Amino acid sequence: MVSRRNLLKIGIASGVLGQVNQVAQGGTCLPQDEPAAPLSPQQLNDRLKDNIYTRLLQVQPHLGAHEHITRLGGNRVAPSVQAAMNEANEFLVDMHELNLAAGKRVAELIGAEDAMITAGGFSAMILAAAGCLTGTDPQRIESLPQVDWQPNECLIPHGHRFEYDRAYRCAGATIVEAADRQDLSRRVGPNTALIAGLAIVEKQDVFAPPLPARTAQAVGPEVILPEELIEFANKKKVPVIIDMASDIPPKRNLTRFLKLGADLVAISGGKGIGGPQSTGILAGRKRWIEAARLNAYPHNHIGRGMKVGKEEVIGLVTALERFVRSDYDVEIEQWNRRARWLADQLQTLDGVTAVYSQNTMGYGDVELSWDPEIIPLTDREVKSELRGFDPKVEYLITLRTRLLTEQETRLLAVTLTRYFKSRARPK
Repeated sequence: MVSRRNLLKIGIASGVLGQVNQVAQGGTCLPQDEPAAPLSPQQLNDRLKDNIYTRLLQVQPHLGAHEHITRLGGNRVAPSVQAAMNEANEFLVDMHELNLAAGKRVAELIGAEDAMITAGGFSAMILAAAGCLTGTDPQRIESLPQVDWQPNECLIPHGHRFEYDRAYRCAGATIVEAADRQDLSRRVGPNTALIAGLAIVEKQDVFAPPLPARTAQAVGPEVILPEELIEFANKKKVPVIIDMASDIPPKRNLTRFLKLGADLVAISGGKGIGGPQSTGILAGRKRWIEAARLNAYPHNHIGRGMKVGKEEVIGLVTALERFVRSDYDVEIEQWNRRARWLADQLQTLDGVTAVYSQNTMGYGDVELSWDPEIIPLTDREVKSELRGFDPKVEYLITLRTRLLTEQETRLLAVTLTRYFKSRARPK
């Protein structure tokens, strides 16, 4: 057993990561999460008005009844993750050594040949494409994003195209879209550097936060699912990357696409895993990870600006250790229980309909609607007004309790009750 005092004496990356490895075997070198003292709705509201954001920059935080959307602040790290990052801040390490050790540990945790920590899921996609374009050729690595060789194409089936696939273009690849299965077979060839797929196409037909399952458009037979795409790419001996940055839950997705044979998988380090929002994971076959790593920070190549600080590296590894040993089904049921409670509270409001329902990712939300004869507002108007309410509330498609604590859920119920009563027509 390693004591905290002994751990503090370790000043190199391999040592730090070696101690992190003990957690999976019952070690106690990482700080543990302790439940925070509960706050009343009024105390929570006071904190939303007086905090580091308001004091330093006059920016008002909001109640996040939404998915872990990056533009809305992402997720929050657990106390144990924050404590590990604080401790990491006390030391200086060689970043090459730290990145190799961290990648090795991440690969062990998710069952990959190799892995690397990136500056978010988008960065993982850029570096994946870069590695597929250059291999380990130093001249090609130096040339990116100017690509004057073959293969240089990123082949993407229709249905897997989305706005973030510009990451592959950022690396220098030329996007080629295949209309259907026949077109995919026709277009793959000597100039195909990689094939890219999107995990979410299994669940819904648009790239968006999880939709209510009962209203989401079903995926048609014309859509090439990731499993089929992986099998196709493997037969053609072309590397395939699956972007599943946001596709946790289910927890099994962390390893599923690698087991199916994906050469590379891009994963968000924040969101479902609960690491720092600015981190990501690129995992897969050693050959392609080695090539991607040569393009990445701290090398002075295309990934030089995609820095991941030493504290964030330790934060992500700590979060991943925590995630793989967690009972995620229990956590999801906590989200569902809060959502059911919230729906029950709001359903009592005159003119308001609040329905608990499952979304396409398999957990519960609250679908919110209202009678315009009683509350004469559009959906857009309600969302806009709630952004300026006290406290501010942000939600997207449904009310989502995934990011909310028990106390925040209660404050949300109080806030929405007060809001809708204030906007109802006088009787």
